[in-house]
Amino acid sequence: MRQVVFGVLFAMLWASASVATKIGIRSAEPLILANFRFFLAGGGMLLFAYLVQKGKHRMPKGNEWKQLLIFGLLNTTLYLSLYVIAMKSVSAGIGTLATATNPLFIMAISALWLKRPLKWYEVTGMFLGLSGVAIATYPSLAQSHGSLAGLIILLTGMLSVSAATVYYSRIQWELSNLVINGWQVFLGGLLLLPFTCFTSDFSATKYDLNFWGGLLWLVLPVSVTALQLFFYLVKRDAVRASLWLFLCPVFGFIYAAILLHEAITWFTWVGTILVIGGLYLGQREKFASKS
Repeated sequence: MRQVVFGVLFAMLWASASVATKIGIRSAEPLILANFRFFLAGGGMLLFAYLVQKGKHRMPKGNEWKQLLIFGLLNTTLYLSLYVIAMKSVSAGIGTLATATNPLFIMAISALWLKRPLKWYEVTGMFLGLSGVAIATYPSLAQSHGSLAGLIILLTGMLSVSAATVYYSRIQWELSNLVINGWQVFLGGLLLLPFTCFTSDFSATKYDLNFWGGLLWLVLPVSVTALQLFFYLVKRDAVRASLWLFLCPVFGFIYAAILLHEAITWFTWVGTILVIGGLYLGQREKFASKS
């Protein structure tokens, strides 16, 4: 029962990231919001690890700095900055739905990494997943409420975070999860900072309720609480943990409808069903081996 409660709570919190981002960028340019998030979340985790839990965690050394930089570049600098940029022209619901396709991209990148051909159900799963995103996005594109460029930026971010996940899984880490995540987020923010400074208008930023509310929600419930819940679920059962990602699009569209008044149409539900079906089909081998 505890895993069910934690799984539902994870899906609810993780799905809220798109809405929180949309609210935050009402008052700040995307990269400014992203950098604030990275430094607060990464710095907070590092302060907790090295001050509150003093003596329990060591500093990275040698090649670990390079590994953390690469992971931070893919997982934070590229993925999350592209994600927040895309949210300027893509609905919150579509943002959550696209995020749910992450396991399909991971599957494809892993196959390329291992130089093995994709199986028929993996290819079909990817086709269904991407078709679902396209169908769900169609009404907003047709009515000019969204942009194709935003969707492409969003999916490029999905490729980056999927590559980061595969890279992470191929390294024999000796650092704790808290330290790894703290450093990769903080270093990712440092790598992004020059671009933020040169391309963003800080004078236009409004430090109001939208900014701080969206930012703090992204840092605490999403970056800290949701990730810790997911780590707990993965440690108990990695295969079943991935099932909770299937709920994220449902919660994401509900939040977007209630808080941002985004329309939910039959395109939305058909697209969501296709994405969930694609996710299950793409990972059927894992589920079959588990049973």
